Amino acid sequence: MTPLLLSALLLAAPPAPLVSGLVNPESVAIGPGGKVYVSAIGEFDKAGDGAIFTVEDGKLVPFVAGLDDPKGIAFHLGFLYVTDRNRVLKIDPKGTIAQFAPPNAFPSEPMFLNDVVIDPEGGNVYVSDSGDRKGGGGAVFRISPNGVVSLVTDHTRIPGLNIPNGLAMDGASFLLLADFGTGDLYRVKIADGTSEKVASGLGAGDGLAWDHYGRLFVSDYKGGKVHVIPRPGAKPVLVAEGFKAAADICIDHAKRRILVPDMTAGTLSELPAQVPGEAVDESPFPLKTELAFADMKWTGWEKETDTGKPSPLRPIVLTHAHDGSGRTFVATEQGVIHVIPNEANPKATKVFLDISSKVQYDDKTNEEGLLGMAFHPKYKENGEFFVYYTPKNPKKSNYVVRFKVSKDDPDKADPASETIVLKYENRPFWNHAGGTIVFGPDGMLYVFHGDGGAGNDPFGNGQNLNTWFGKILRIDVNNPADGKAYSVPKDNPFVGKENAKPEIWAYGLRNIWRMAFDKATGQLWAGEVGQNLYEEINLIKKGGNYGWNAREALHPFGGRGSSPKPEFIEPIWEYHHEVGRSITGGGVYNGKKHPELVGHYLYADYTSSKIWALKYDAKEGRVTANRPIPDKSRPVISFGEDEKGEMYLLTVAADGKGIFGLAK
Repeated sequence: MTPLLLSALLLAAPPAPLVSGLVNPESVAIGPGGKVYVSAIGEFDKAGDGAIFTVEDGKLVPFVAGLDDPKGIAFHLGFLYVTDRNRVLKIDPKGTIAQFAPPNAFPSEPMFLNDVVIDPEGGNVYVSDSGDRKGGGGAVFRISPNGVVSLVTDHTRIPGLNIPNGLAMDGASFLLLADFGTGDLYRVKIADGTSEKVASGLGAGDGLAWDHYGRLFVSDYKGGKVHVIPRPGAKPVLVAEGFKAAADICIDHAKRRILVPDMTAGTLSELPAQVPGEAVDESPFPLKTELAFADMKWTGWEKETDTGKPSPLRPIVLTHAHDGSGRTFVATEQGVIHVIPNEANPKATKVFLDISSKVQYDDKTNEEGLLGMAFHPKYKENGEFFVYYTPKNPKKSNYVVRFKVSKDDPDKADPASETIVLKYENRPFWNHAGGTIVFGPDGMLYVFHGDGGAGNDPFGNGQNLNTWFGKILRIDVNNPADGKAYSVPKDNPFVGKENAKPEIWAYGLRNIWRMAFDKATGQLWAGEVGQNLYEEINLIKKGGNYGWNAREALHPFGGRGSSPKPEFIEPIWEYHHEVGRSITGGGVYNGKKHPELVGHYLYADYTSSKIWALKYDAKEGRVTANRPIPDKSRPVISFGEDEKGEMYLLTVAADGKGIFGLAK
């Protein structure tokens, strides 16, 4: 028997319980501080013998008693919400019980309130009513934060709905609903109660629980099983079986485990929150960050402005000229490009180019400024490099421009050589400017601009092929044509198509921050900043539609959100906003200093100051590792690579010490 098969068999077996002795345990939730709470119905339909317990040091500790038939439990803002037969309770951290939604608050008196889930943004509480548990009277209700109850859906809106049970949010505007009677899984649009079937064959579907990476776990009450759906649209995979009655599960994200109440056995057990046979290595990478260029001064930069206002260094691009000089170039968001000499311990930079007088930058609108820089692949011969920046005038614009190096000094650019290549004009808002520019292995220049800003993509730019906003463009800067400073490659995917800009290479993007080619494979990687709930990593393909604003990562977005469709390319990885709220895309490491890191994609999250090394197996089409790199809580705003292929992390630095390398 192979180790993999043995591992799968062991995983499918029921684990030893964490605690036992519960009377009809139904639901489990993680509360403040990571404490585990579990509901115990007691005797069905008997008033006053239900209770909520906490699990502490392997023992059950009473939290509240005197309930009727407590089933679904969920936390929001420190309060525990409980479905208790025909009412919903709200319990504070001290165990004080308040009636949040009494029976008479419902449009029709509920029969068997079951599961509960809460929208983390709006605070709306959703509860399922399993009806008479024979296929009649089932429904899903919404309870507003002030206790107003309304119907979301029932059998009149979902033909064939039998016994609604497990609930989970899918984005902010949709619910997933498990049918206990049929084993079907529905995606329900909250606005009108319409639905689509997204999975079947789940037995007596009871509990639903997302992990932080887009994997949905489902319990089968009668079959005594737990399944996982690895990605939306994928077939369920068995995680474990052998339970007597697997009830309403939850994910303990901190410990990466699934908690499973077994109602008939009276136990609470744990399972690893992984897909059997497709485990993702999440062990810490044996690396650390260390300050680079420790003794170096940034020529011309001061900690304060002339008026005494703090002026932190904002290094936004670190790159090289691939000219064999070994020099490193760093561009700041304020508009100054520095060159670092090829020395073991450089003492000072030289100012390569200063266009700060032209660049619009303000801390209040910090998605503007000098945002991108790329050296021509033949820089050694032609001395050309390209810059993406926000000009002070005209307002609401972004430029991609070409510069040349000075004829007399290789460490100086010629500011008079500037020529405009592309103009983004009439930006609706200041944010989502994107700004990454990078040459591909094909010699073409790839340029990204965000969707135009604000929230929700109000003008629908992401899906509109007649605008450059929300798109990656691909242009040929070597062969200008048609009166432009560039030409459109003939093999661009939308050349000759009506109502489509021919420069577009990929679309359906919100605000890539940042993108880079893997030099070993030629694959373009992009870190895509989410809005409501999820961040994502995409592999960019020719003509690809990445779903915005119908999709946010692996989920429908907004009231017009969409399920997975063949025309949408899904991300290879997502993470929830409980992990971080603003991805900083990096690049695939191909250096020599850390051979164990080769082939890993480095990325970070700006708000949580976390850094990871992700490994993607192209043959299997899945992520095999997402390993954190220990760091001292530095919010990374960008990554860069020197001529040796070594990666650097860039941070905002009041003291100018804002560039870090990797060390063992």
